[in-house]
Amino acid sequence: MKPRLAAFGLAILAGTGLLTACGGGGDDAKASSGGDDTVVRLGFFPNITHATALVGVQKGIFTKHLGKAPKTLTFNAGPAATEAVFSGAVDATYVGPNPAINAFVKSHGQAIKIIAGAASGGAALIVKPSITSAAGLRGKKIATPQLGNTQDVALRYWLKQQGLKTDKAGGGDVHVVPQENSQTLQAFAQGQIDGAWVPEPYASRLVLESKGRKLVDEASLWPGGKFVITNLIVRTEFLKKHPALVRKLLEAQVEATAYINSDKAGAEQAANTELASLTGKPLKQAALDATFKNVTFTNDPIASSLKASAQHAEAVGLLDHVDLNGIYDLGPLNEVLKAKGEPAVSDS
Repeated sequence: MKPRLAAFGLAILAGTGLLTACGGGGDDAKASSGGDDTVVRLGFFPNITHATALVGVQKGIFTKHLGKAPKTLTFNAGPAATEAVFSGAVDATYVGPNPAINAFVKSHGQAIKIIAGAASGGAALIVKPSITSAAGLRGKKIATPQLGNTQDVALRYWLKQQGLKTDKAGGGDVHVVPQENSQTLQAFAQGQIDGAWVPEPYASRLVLESKGRKLVDEASLWPGGKFVITNLIVRTEFLKKHPALVRKLLEAQVEATAYINSDKAGAEQAANTELASLTGKPLKQAALDATFKNVTFTNDPIASSLKASAQHAEAVGLLDHVDLNGIYDLGPLNEVLKAKGEPAVSDS
């Protein structure tokens, strides 16, 4: 059984029974994981931007490479996921660039390493049809998944570029309202908020289900339309203690990415099946097609965009100036890619 968790902090994590190891082992499992029978605790979000994890879990790709099923935990947004990393509740997690940066900075570069990219694109600002420009957002309520998460920073920075002020308390020219993505769907439909900067599938669902209007496709703000929305990070301590398992995890990551890119229909079905298992409700086909169209799945962490995201967080007062030297450890990933005849990725 896959444990599930919508985590909001250490208190919830400590109060659940999700941290108990599960699954069998045996000699075969030990052999396939380099003799290490540790159960990997893997975090991700029930978002299409985390389809690498959704597909990898549903198709058994992680289990195949790790030797036993990972223990999975799900989160609404990156800050909650990185708190789980700090507490030791997860060993690795898929997360956006800004929470990864914050975790690196908060731990003085000690707690985490980014070991792979996972997805590019797949985020947008969706608003009421009556809002046709940035100026129309003045005095409006706009949701993001969580204060300081990747979409929260993107919204605040874009608003700043448009001459609109925000603050952490929800004041300013535009009132930013951090809340769960599932709550955003309901709040937008009921007219309680005027829009949201959210990842897929929520962006497409706001358009398809509530007649929202895409005011900003975040891809349009980046060179070549490429920007990292999902990375795979690992606890530094886990990486040091279990290097063979981390390599197996990366082998699964690479295979899951290849599967998504080679069989879109199969990947959509697998991701949707896993989403239904996690949330109790699958996506409608129109939303599923739209979300996969808006996301590119790649092992490349697109490091230049992460560094720009750090600068954006600094500009809106959510991060002090930082040195990100050492945040990446792409050596294990590049070894896996080389073994498969694929080009290496860079941390620059």
